Amino acid sequence: MALYTIGDTHLSLGGNKPMDTFGGVWEGYVDKLRAGFAGLTAEDTVVFCGDLSWGMSLEEALPDFQFIEALFPGRKILLKGNHDYWWTTANKMYTFWADHGMENFLLLHNNSLSYDGIAICGTRGWFFEEEADGHNEKVFKRELLRLETSLKAAGEGEKLCFLHYPPLYEGYICQEIVDLLERYGVSACYYGHLHGGSHRLAREGKRGSVEYHLIAGDYLQFSPRKVLPEG
Repeated sequence: MALYTIGDTHLSLGGNKPMDTFGGVWEGYVDKLRAGFAGLTAEDTVVFCGDLSWGMSLEEALPDFQFIEALFPGRKILLKGNHDYWWTTANKMYTFWADHGMENFLLLHNNSLSYDGIAICGTRGWFFEEEADGHNEKVFKRELLRLETSLKAAGEGEKLCFLHYPPLYEGYICQEIVDLLERYGVSACYYGHLHGGSHRLAREGKRGSVEYHLIAGDYLQFSPRKVLPEG
């Protein structure tokens, strides 16, 4: 039994945006994902940190969900990324998955889940580029509220946080999010979103009392990172 995480799979099995067109590490990334997940069992849990599928609706994303379902039989915990346009209400997503025989998908959204007594918390997060896209302080405050709701729901005990956006990297820090992680005693934070040349800007290792880790799919060579047990 183990807990893993990965972000930014950017699947497009039902659409026309395969990431192979970018070349390099993205060539054959679907096959790399199959290989990377080989050996995971029904006892394992994977947290997918956003940008799972390019699908514009649940129906368009269905082949991508089916692909993830077939990768391994364990729990799949999903949080929202900035390109998850298929994302809708929790009720609609759970109903859709159930209607298609997919019972192992769980949402990390305004809540906290548990793995072996350790709290799994998280949300999409916030990034400076959101301002350029026309988002505003209201959206930012909503993300802070969602994160704090998740952290509060976890109660006492060890907490791990999973975000889509990096809360910090070279030359940038979202202080409000970092402050929440510190205040609620988060031991480690896992984030995605950064690709290609941006990998070199990632801040990893300990800052304050929190360990930070980049887990974007291309950074991990499309093999999920084991979080627990360590070693």
